[in-house]
Amino acid sequence: MALKVTLRRRIGMSVLAWGVGLLIFFPILWTVLTAFKSEADAYAVPPKFLFFHWTTENFVEVQARSDYVLHAFNSIVLSIGSNLVGLAISIPAAWAMAFAPTRRTKDLLMWMLSTKMMPGAGVFMAIYFLFLRMHLLDNRWGIGFLLMMANLPIVIWMLYTYFKEIPVDILEAARMDGASLLNEIVYVLTPMAIPGIASTLLLAIILSWNEAFWTLNLTTFNAAPLTYLIAQFSSPEGTFWAKLSAASTLAIAPILILGWFSQKQLVRGLTFGAVK
Repeated sequence: MALKVTLRRRIGMSVLAWGVGLLIFFPILWTVLTAFKSEADAYAVPPKFLFFHWTTENFVEVQARSDYVLHAFNSIVLSIGSNLVGLAISIPAAWAMAFAPTRRTKDLLMWMLSTKMMPGAGVFMAIYFLFLRMHLLDNRWGIGFLLMMANLPIVIWMLYTYFKEIPVDILEAARMDGASLLNEIVYVLTPMAIPGIASTLLLAIILSWNEAFWTLNLTTFNAAPLTYLIAQFSSPEGTFWAKLSAASTLAIAPILILGWFSQKQLVRGLTFGAVK
């Protein structure tokens, strides 16, 4: 018997949800507002929320001091390109683990996940010297490969859980109709799991877009993404909060727009298989 939801309970849950949402969104809102302040207003005590002199000089300064277009291009190439290649590797791997498991499949999945438990600083020196010897420092191919490998365990894990929700009878029917392994993955499995694949890809892109440790230490300019642009406005001379906020706003704007237009697909993917 379904529980009856009272109006008071519905209003209370709505207020709570909006409160949590605003609490999470407030740092982003404050960053955007600070981007339009002067440095004096950014340091004002008590803080000025809306009533301050609005200016766009910080955005002009960011563009004059650095090449935003280059950094944005690098972020797009590294985050989208590396994860599209990773997806081409992850889909067959997740298929094998979901539909052709062995006794070691769960151990393999746990081992893959365990690679995410080590901080990047723990293997930094080894990877740095490897990049140095292979001439991959400040190279898009090298950073893209590293980001792909960093996200691969999470991508395979998520795809594995989505694929497990697909009835194996459908794949067996395709095999009986003469579908090859490649046709089974491309024309049967992938279309059925598009919501899960799309949400996995979106989350992987966000992780790569926000990656700072490797991009700050393995790039200088040519392959430096927007995280490097943000770091330029924090120096030993001091932190310029207004300009730093402007750089941060320019850095998060593309991924916010992508997330806004992809939210329906993301929700569908995260709830994929939840209702039988």
